[in-house]
Amino acid sequence: MATLSQWVAGARPRTLPTSLVPVVVGTGVAVGADHAVWWRALLAAVVALVLQIGVNYSNDYCDGIRGTDEKRVGPLRLVGSKVAPPRQVLAAALGAFTVAGVAGLVLAAVTTWWLVLIGAFAILAAWYYTGGKTPYGYRALGEISVFVFFGLVAVVGTAYVQVEGLPWEAWVAAVPIGLLACGLLVANNLRDIPTDRVSGKRTLAVVVGDRWTRIMYAVCTALPFMIVLGLAAPHPWVLIALLAAPLSVPPTQKVLNGAVGPALIPVLGETGRLQIAYGVLLAIGLAI
Repeated sequence: MATLSQWVAGARPRTLPTSLVPVVVGTGVAVGADHAVWWRALLAAVVALVLQIGVNYSNDYCDGIRGTDEKRVGPLRLVGSKVAPPRQVLAAALGAFTVAGVAGLVLAAVTTWWLVLIGAFAILAAWYYTGGKTPYGYRALGEISVFVFFGLVAVVGTAYVQVEGLPWEAWVAAVPIGLLACGLLVANNLRDIPTDRVSGKRTLAVVVGDRWTRIMYAVCTALPFMIVLGLAAPHPWVLIALLAAPLSVPPTQKVLNGAVGPALIPVLGETGRLQIAYGVLLAIGLAI
């Protein structure tokens, strides 16, 4: 039976900022519009965080029962490492999705019921990333899903449940946040190219190859700093997000210099810290 520390490791805590940063940015938009509703922001954070945990457990379960995790480099896989029975990991994933669904229903009840449809799509996307007979994560569509749900949906959705409108700032701010979330996935899939090829998992990294995957990562970490310039005319304080630029240098250098396997593991943590710093600074700039 898995220990508590193993369950925590299986939740992949380093990936969790990916879900919380867009909520912070969406709330920054709401504060700037003088429409922040803090309990709704907190519920949005619960939805995002627990949904991400559910994604991680469901990926662990689905990849584990397929045997695609047995030779992976990186975080602990509960099923692949045989430290937890598949049924327990599946139950953890479904439990997380249930909590996210309940929190989402509360937000829908006080705003609009079409949020139920978006929430249902988010849960289905979370499951079918690696679940089902033809998981789209195995068909080079993972980055698109991450950009949509951890960029557009999370930022704009968080702003909407507070403002009850669709501010243009939320749409623009969602793009760099989505790109940085994609950067995390690109780095992860770059590391796993050799094992994914063997297991038949056709991620975008496997499809385009090592060289172009490294270029994709550099684009995902550089473009956010260019996009923020477009927000500067009406919101000059967003330029403080440029202070996070130095954090993009070490991971990008590692990737462009050809780091492979275990040498890419630190890149995930560095990209996560970049996303946190950029997102928090951008949120502050939008709120002022």
